[in-house]
Amino acid sequence: MKKFLLSIGLVAALAACTEKNNPVYEFPARPDVEPMPAVTVTPVAADHNTLEFTITPKNAEECSFYCIETDDDDVQLTAGEVISKGTAVDAVESGTYKAEGLYDETSYNVYAAVRKGDRVGISAIKMTTTAAPAPAGPTTNPMYIWVDAAANFPDFANSKENIRRDLTLAKETGFTDVVVDVRPTNGDVLFKTDKCQQVAWLGAWGSAGYQKFTRTADWDYLGAFIEIGHELGLRIHAGFNTMVGGNKSNLGAQGVLIRDSSKKDWATVLNTKTGMVNTLDSEESTYFFNPHNADVQNYICDLLKDLAAYKDLDGIILDRGRFDSMLSDCSTTTLKAFEEYVGETVDFNKDVLPAGFTGTINADMPYEHKHLKKWLEFRVKAIHDLMTKAKEAVRSVNGSVKFGVYVGGWYSTYYDVGVNWASPTFDTSAAFSRWATKEYMNYGYADLMDHMLIGAYASPGSVYGSSEWTMQGFCQLAMKYTAGACPLVCGGPDVGNWDSSDKYTDAQEYEAITNSVKACYDACNGYFLFDMIHLKKAGTWQYAKAGIDQVKAELK
Repeated sequence: MKKFLLSIGLVAALAACTEKNNPVYEFPARPDVEPMPAVTVTPVAADHNTLEFTITPKNAEECSFYCIETDDDDVQLTAGEVISKGTAVDAVESGTYKAEGLYDETSYNVYAAVRKGDRVGISAIKMTTTAAPAPAGPTTNPMYIWVDAAANFPDFANSKENIRRDLTLAKETGFTDVVVDVRPTNGDVLFKTDKCQQVAWLGAWGSAGYQKFTRTADWDYLGAFIEIGHELGLRIHAGFNTMVGGNKSNLGAQGVLIRDSSKKDWATVLNTKTGMVNTLDSEESTYFFNPHNADVQNYICDLLKDLAAYKDLDGIILDRGRFDSMLSDCSTTTLKAFEEYVGETVDFNKDVLPAGFTGTINADMPYEHKHLKKWLEFRVKAIHDLMTKAKEAVRSVNGSVKFGVYVGGWYSTYYDVGVNWASPTFDTSAAFSRWATKEYMNYGYADLMDHMLIGAYASPGSVYGSSEWTMQGFCQLAMKYTAGACPLVCGGPDVGNWDSSDKYTDAQEYEAITNSVKACYDACNGYFLFDMIHLKKAGTWQYAKAGIDQVKAELK
């Protein structure tokens, strides 16, 4: 017992000695050292298209967040990238914020970054959106309707009320997705950007014939479609005419190629019967860019970045992402690049294409043009590379917006505009040995796309079939060529320009509108109708509705 008490006393004495002789050291303040900025991001809630989170900055002068879709945990953003690309928020107080317009059931990295002077801090979390709530009634695959800028300009240029009226009709008809053209063929724009002039006027058919319609409103044209469309439960996509820089008509000429003479070398050069001619010096009415031109590519990508900056935009659809025709592009720089591609000097009209050739290769082109196939391969590579660059530009700004294209369904002759919209696994040369090299397939770009619209532009009497120039056949073949590389392939008719010889009665055309819905819908991943103006002018909304209702009835 005594030994135990002695031990306790010894321990107590040692403890007392330690407290007395070894006080806790307090470091002196260093007023000359700035505290490092820091930030934390904390998850709050996840919805099917929204992530909510709290950001708490400390010692910061600037704070931003950025939300990016990721399937790859190796993707890492720097604090500087988050601050420059992201959404600025309060740098002093903690706050709760939302990233909206996201994909369902998708993982995202949510970054928050702060800056103070030249010092930065960053934090990140991973969050996943939920499944979309099940809607009432039968749910179809997407039903797209296109809104051409010029044709609809008389109604929409200066009237949000008219936009609401016609989007309501589209919703009531059963369309789920609207593609609003915001870069018409004059190359000017109807969205917010400082890279290009806003559309001032467009030519369209009105009560006094083909006339000029001027935009006097200053509200955001695309923004109005997004706001109103989303209120109605529609998805809104921006249609973007890609390789156009100006146009002319009896009303006048406009566009960047018209306004800025220093950009003449941006314009495509045509292989005409009278020689190589810049399109601005030709009889063309729409002036195309040269897709090979690096300045043109950068210009287009800069515009697309500003378009992708619309965080609530559901998708982007590139139209005219192609060469003008078989005549283009034959500029000096392009032909030099082609010689480097094949590794020898080329006499273009002898070795590739005769002057002025616009025919069909299967029927008209002689075999002795030894570099013809390589020229077609060279062109589709240029467009494939352009699409890759365009998608990267969009994704650098907005990881949520769908990226895609409109193309004509006539794949067997689409070489004339230098586009291979098939999957890179589809062996074009096996199906079209007359004009495709084995390497042609390497430049199929379907795998770059989130969605594709196929112009199944057959006549009212050719709804059904299994070949090109039938609506159903166009869609079936598109599925074969894309081979699952693009998750959403939707096709359909042009219901206003499909009977130029006036061969069919009104009743036959109305029936074709109705029948086209199920014929195309069943053959691919959805339906696409061009253009809203035709349903409006002819008063034929009900025939599209009948076709959509038929599809819905089979889903019950």
